[in-house]
Amino acid sequence: MTISPNSKLTFVLVHGAWHGGWCWSRVAGPLRDAGHTVYTPTLTGLGERSHLLSDSTTLQTFVDDIVNVLVWEDLRNVVLVGHSFAGLVISGVADAIPERLARLIYFDAFILDSGISTFDTLPAPVVEKLEAAASQAGTATPALPAPKPKSLGLTSPEDIEFVASRLTPHPLAAYKTALQLRQPQGNGLPCTYLHCNQPVFQAVAASSDWAKSQADWHWTTLASCHAAMVSDPDLVCEALLRLGSPESELP
Repeated sequence: MTISPNSKLTFVLVHGAWHGGWCWSRVAGPLRDAGHTVYTPTLTGLGERSHLLSDSTTLQTFVDDIVNVLVWEDLRNVVLVGHSFAGLVISGVADAIPERLARLIYFDAFILDSGISTFDTLPAPVVEKLEAAASQAGTATPALPAPKPKSLGLTSPEDIEFVASRLTPHPLAAYKTALQLRQPQGNGLPCTYLHCNQPVFQAVAASSDWAKSQADWHWTTLASCHAAMVSDPDLVCEALLRLGSPESELP
């Protein structure tokens, strides 16, 4: 893939539930080859950090993970991208350290009001079922078992194998805890919602609709599935460069 010349950007790409920084490999490589700076941190308890899985791993832990990347790497003017569950994470990061950020991109991501946990949005029987599954995940600490890759919209056998061999259980406490935001969503930063529509991932439909209704947010589509960074990395690279560029006329 050839990426057209662009202002050199700094991306921090945050993965969703059950994933790790590995899921961005097909996107991060081409962006770096084009001269952009790309960080793909793995959240505590997941991926290559799965040995750190703990019942004290909350949503705030994930926010702290990303805040510390920004601070320790001394990153500024960052295009912060949150996929799926990580929409909650980047909202927390923007609330904590907005001065380090240039723009937020919610990549087919969840958005929840301050003080609302993921479990708060689900019917009680569903929560009970998930908690029961978490207790039987085969981990020392309760964790949500990984889904089948096909549920993320993947169809290619190669993509399914790539993802299935790398997904890890997700810390249960991260679903049970909520962020307390001091400022409105996005904390005044330019925000874009990137909605994947082939097919639509119903779990984030309400978040997508909310973002689309906000007059000061930009909302756009990507013709790919929820796991587009795996199935269609070229499309994702093009979208991130377009949406992250300071020359763009986006909000």
